[in-house]
Amino acid sequence: MAAPDTAPQLGTLTWLPAHRHLDLLGESVATAVPTLAGPAWVAVIDDDAADTAAFTDVYGVPAAASANSVVVAARRAGETTMAACLVLATTRADVNGLVRRHLGARKASFAPQDVAVAESGMAYGGITPVGLPTSWPILVDAAVAASELVVIGSGTRGSKLAVPGAVLAALPGAEVLEGLGQPIG
Repeated sequence: MAAPDTAPQLGTLTWLPAHRHLDLLGESVATAVPTLAGPAWVAVIDDDAADTAAFTDVYGVPAAASANSVVVAARRAGETTMAACLVLATTRADVNGLVRRHLGARKASFAPQDVAVAESGMAYGGITPVGLPTSWPILVDAAVAASELVVIGSGTRGSKLAVPGAVLAALPGAEVLEGLGQPIG
């Protein structure tokens, strides 16, 4: 792993130490970055390239080095629990199986866009597990946790974070789950 101030080589982006460039991050993400258990880097991107497919095409970052955060609404007995799932971009979160069972929910589904934005306080396309409400479970796929470095959202569509998987697994409320990310197809 690179030293905290040694920029990673990921795609065509210029990576900067996130703790020195908090202005590039969403508000809650900027608050959380200094508390991380390890290094994080930020790179400025075009808002239109924030979605994973466009991001990997435009900036040459492999999908296997990118992770998607999805917001899940889990329901049981009239109560809704919000949670975040973090899976490699080459997979999809097993929301109806593993996530539902793990959260003890009768039903689990992707939160509607407006709910995900309102509840997370982050921009759609930039939602990240860093800086989410502390009451949310953060479910991290074991493959993400084992990654040397993974690119995730930054709370805004105008930048991305690169963070070691071990740092994401150490987030408050994080739980590492084997098989959370299922092959796409």
